[in-house]
Amino acid sequence: MNKLTLDNLISEGKINGKRVLVRVDFNVPLEGGKITDDKRITESLRTIKAITDNGGKCILMSHLGRPKGEKNEKYSLKPIAEHLGKLLGKDVLFANDCIGDDVRMKIDNMKEGSIILLENLRFYKEEEKNDEGFARELAFLGDVYVNDAFGAAHRAHASTEGVTHFMKENAAGYLIEKELKYLSRAVGNPERPLIAILGGSKISGKIDVIQSLMDKADTILIGGGMMFTFYKAMGYEIGKSLLEEDKVELAKEILEKAKSTGKKFMLPQDVVMASKFENDAETTVFDAGKIENKEWMGLDIGPKTIESYKNEILNSKTIVWNGPMGVFEMDNFAKGTIEVAKAMAEATEKGAVTIIGGGDSASAIAKAGLEDKVTHVSTGGGASLEFLEGKKLPGIEALSDVE
Repeated sequence: MNKLTLDNLISEGKINGKRVLVRVDFNVPLEGGKITDDKRITESLRTIKAITDNGGKCILMSHLGRPKGEKNEKYSLKPIAEHLGKLLGKDVLFANDCIGDDVRMKIDNMKEGSIILLENLRFYKEEEKNDEGFARELAFLGDVYVNDAFGAAHRAHASTEGVTHFMKENAAGYLIEKELKYLSRAVGNPERPLIAILGGSKISGKIDVIQSLMDKADTILIGGGMMFTFYKAMGYEIGKSLLEEDKVELAKEILEKAKSTGKKFMLPQDVVMASKFENDAETTVFDAGKIENKEWMGLDIGPKTIESYKNEILNSKTIVWNGPMGVFEMDNFAKGTIEVAKAMAEATEKGAVTIIGGGDSASAIAKAGLEDKVTHVSTGGGASLEFLEGKKLPGIEALSDVE
């Protein structure tokens, strides 16, 4: 990576005694004020500790939820500051705003090695608008800038892109370095066979990544609701399953491209169909192309598909997975997704590089309890998807270049 890194700053003595403005991604799920998944926080700890251990004043800024440019206690980062303090075993100061005189005063009084978390950036509409004045206000708070928020790196916001125009040195934190290392390896120079597993509800959200990976992957496995648009393109009955009518022609083009290029493009051989969209619905399994009940809907891949997909996964050296195989939030339709997760873990044990592309896939691997059994779980669903599509991420592009 030809971008300035935190290690560069440390080795050059540019952290000690300095105000280090750090964009983190603490956009974690909360229920009743309690954090239900702190992965994004724990993944940032190495960067935070490196700054404080080297005498930096660590100024953390993040967003949480979608407060739509208005102050809303529901989206306050205060519980995050408390949780972070427990994880680090030290006090984490909290500022009730992210800009202004009070914030600057708190930062001025910070000691070397201390940490402060600013209030939600998205309490200001200027954040998402990448407002120049707001970006400048944020830049006033630090001497150097570190971006470690991979989950927000695909957004050109004031705290990810705008702020860099007012800072002399803009570096990547350890999490961003880690994310880019694995994702670049997967699409740039993978050990083959490279397999891409793509699921989720719609083709429309995955068009670019499907087309990008068609050129890079040796095999593509399709699951989730998007399978039915492909089935429709093949003239199959799909009952009341999810369908993107306006993407049927595109699905035909993708299938034709796979055929003409000799690409191994696998669709589910069988489907778990349900009488209604509920966990306790009556179910049956139909082979693809032989769905008889037009009133039912497909909610998971079937047992034949699970076996064939597992076989492909276990015979691959690099595996990228983005999107569940079915409605995994319902236990009765989570089997396909869970079995793919298990196969990923087994492949990892056999020496394969396995990468989970964030979002629902990350939730699914967590539900399976196998987060620690794969090579890398991305913290950025949208960012990882755009990276796999071959797009440039504004939050990365904005960092300082090095020779």
